[in-house]
Amino acid sequence: MKNRHWNNTIWGTVAWIAGLVFVFPVIWMVLTSFKQEQDAASNPPAWTFAPTLAQYGQVFDRNITPFLLNSLMASVFSTLLVVLLATPAAYALSLRPVAKWTDTLFFFISTKMMPAVAALLPIYLLVKHLGMLDNIWTMVVLYTSMNLPLAVWMMRSFLLEVPREVLEAGEVDGASLITSIRKIIMPIVSPGLAATALICFIFAWNEFFLAVNLTATNAGTSPIFLVGFISSEGLFLARLCAAATIVSLPVLIAGWVAQNKLVRGLSMGAVK
Repeated sequence: MKNRHWNNTIWGTVAWIAGLVFVFPVIWMVLTSFKQEQDAASNPPAWTFAPTLAQYGQVFDRNITPFLLNSLMASVFSTLLVVLLATPAAYALSLRPVAKWTDTLFFFISTKMMPAVAALLPIYLLVKHLGMLDNIWTMVVLYTSMNLPLAVWMMRSFLLEVPREVLEAGEVDGASLITSIRKIIMPIVSPGLAATALICFIFAWNEFFLAVNLTATNAGTSPIFLVGFISSEGLFLARLCAAATIVSLPVLIAGWVAQNKLVRGLSMGAVK
């Protein structure tokens, strides 16, 4: 019992150290955002400084709000579309397998094997031909297609955890397909659904490559806004950290709100 206690203490300490190592860059970013530029650029780093909100004021003076709204709109709508499309697809590939379902699964994941830069030129030409450059709905469609394969695979793994006996009992009681999905399947896989939605939201929110090539002033997202702080005049480190902190907040808040379902969802099927 004593050895077990020490093992738990040691591994708990290791976990805390690892967690601090991973979160330290975020903590440093937040601290830097409250510095003056001369303190942020000092070498060695200035550990003591007079906190200021000046950098946040300058970020909002540069009109960050439209970029945040564009990111929010593209991320939320694409995530909703991904969930609506991935759930029935995963259902057909797990609980009610279609013919040659393994080929279908491979087709979904094979779309993630091509580097984004390889697909950029045809996507750019197609979007330009349709007159959809610098359009937020273009980003919604692209983010949906980008996250859909991952969501299908994740949702399939969660749906496989639904006991077949429960579905059969529902069918015996006369439950229709829609009723079974709404009252039996969804409550069971809701943690997995939340985990899938949150991951898709994070990927869409952080996406940069497509946004920087297909948007300009009207549909620019928050990562595009951050690039504006790297200019020929130099790197405004404190201001960049303030902007990065603001941009990171929606994802951090979403993760904090959904943390219980996220942990349950990502651990579904890990322990039988």
